[in-house]
Amino acid sequence: MGSISFKIEKKMEGLGRAGVLTTPHGTIQTPAFVTVGTKATVKALTPEMVRDLGAQVVLANTYHLYLEPGDEIVRDAGGFGKFMNWSGPTMTDSGGFQVFSLGVAFGSKMGKLSKVGDVVVGEEIDAEDKAGKLAKIDEDGVTFKSYKDGSEHRFTPERSMEIQHNLGADIIFAFDECTSPAAPYEYQKEAMDRTHRWAKRSLDAHNLLGSPGLPRKQALFGVVQGGRHRDLREESARTLGAMDFDGYGIGGSFDKDDMDAAVGWVNAILPEDKPRHLLGIGEPVDLFGAVENGCDLFDCVAPTRTGRNGAVHTHDGRVNLLNARFVRDFTPIDPECDCYTCKNYTRAYLAHLFRSDEMLAATLASIHNLRFLVRLVNQMREAILGGTFETLKTNFLTRYYKK
Repeated sequence: MGSISFKIEKKMEGLGRAGVLTTPHGTIQTPAFVTVGTKATVKALTPEMVRDLGAQVVLANTYHLYLEPGDEIVRDAGGFGKFMNWSGPTMTDSGGFQVFSLGVAFGSKMGKLSKVGDVVVGEEIDAEDKAGKLAKIDEDGVTFKSYKDGSEHRFTPERSMEIQHNLGADIIFAFDECTSPAAPYEYQKEAMDRTHRWAKRSLDAHNLLGSPGLPRKQALFGVVQGGRHRDLREESARTLGAMDFDGYGIGGSFDKDDMDAAVGWVNAILPEDKPRHLLGIGEPVDLFGAVENGCDLFDCVAPTRTGRNGAVHTHDGRVNLLNARFVRDFTPIDPECDCYTCKNYTRAYLAHLFRSDEMLAATLASIHNLRFLVRLVNQMREAILGGTFETLKTNFLTRYYKK
């Protein structure tokens, strides 16, 4: 087993729970929102800012760090945590989502969470991933072209494990194939079966890369797939749950209306004593659904991405600071927020920064959005421990999503 441990402190009625996940670089109080630092940096923020807003763990992107600066450079720097001066727990994804974004989803505006055939409402594909339909999948792995220079590269489960070992995160993910919720059933099953074969290959490669006779340096999570189909999701959960993974990711691209149910199908089957990570989800309503359906961790680029574009969370819903009504609004983004931005700056000041294309705008808005979600999930944890989760959910969502 890997060098993590997970203890459930309290269960809700149903699947939700609060726990403690212990890693070589510290503990994570769960449920927890995982901050995304794609290229070993949380965009516009220093690691000290990330720590001060309450983030417990940072996740970096295997695909991007492989391309730049290269996983061997990150390895020689001591791993991506040391490379970026982050001393807390770390995670890396497998590169599987890039198979999806560079291949089947290219040009579709389809992301992690969407209405089938509609524009994305969750984690969009990065603009730098849209340099052409650049990925081709086969049984052994995926061949893709770099968005930077067009050079050809190849990921297999074994190569993903090698790269992630070099990147040195506490928790890494098996290589998987992410699918669109609009893909036909036959392809969803084909991709799921391939993901299961890749999971076994990832696990075997991970074991070989570890030190014989010693605990693994890194924990490996398998990734459940199966699209929006209950039989496939449950089959994937049973298949992967029987493998010797340290925890589980729930992957794929969801239809928004189906996500809570799909997560519940999976978590009712996965081993209860192992942590579960919902990949790429970050809207408040989806976080509540994920927690009550048994997820312990979730990551998303949305809080910093939307923040850089002027959109910020408040308890009364998300607002766009570029709207004219904020030009003379001398109140904080959210008077109930305790973040550095809300304590020191006004909506009018941020509106000025965004309209002036000042870099500080992205920093201040990102601090606020990340703190808002980190604090919200912390409140969910306290509500589970205190038996008040349903009250918190009702009060928050009624106000946040009021029309």
